[in-house]
Amino acid sequence: MKRIILVATIVLSFPGAVAAQDLKIGYINSQDILAVAPGAQEAKDQFDADMVTYRTEVEQLAAELEDLVQQYEQQQALLSPAAKQTRETDIRARQQAYQARVAAIDERAGLRQQELVQPVMDRINTAIEDVRVEGSYALIFDVANGAVVAVDPLLDLTQEVVARLQTNATVAPAAGSN
Repeated sequence: MKRIILVATIVLSFPGAVAAQDLKIGYINSQDILAVAPGAQEAKDQFDADMVTYRTEVEQLAAELEDLVQQYEQQQALLSPAAKQTRETDIRARQQAYQARVAAIDERAGLRQQELVQPVMDRINTAIEDVRVEGSYALIFDVANGAVVAVDPLLDLTQEVVARLQTNATVAPAAGSN
């Protein structure tokens, strides 16, 4: 709510600002656009396929760690204090290695997702900007992030952006697509 008031205050308080009746505002729902954007599903499918290997690795490392802990718990009554200390140190080292590997995989997954989704987002942003310029809109809000609490449905430009994306997809295929 504060963001809407802040944006409205900034827009309307500029010296020489456009009269309120001339200020054209619209909104989109980026989640709806992303759901149907050309290339979005393909990017998601590719990301999911890429992650299968990583998920398998993480599951294997977790199972190995769990087996190590179970073996220790079963044998600890029979172990000398020095052997217990050695096993506990080994378990902690394996836990740290597991956590480090999971963090590295998460980072790699985030980068891969960004790499796959960025071309789709670039096309979406271009379509939004085209609609904004051609429609002479001063502002276009995104209702997907929850910042807009009430709005006239007649200001919804989502389908116009979707149509623009679909038109642009049939005219020029995405660079680097197979």
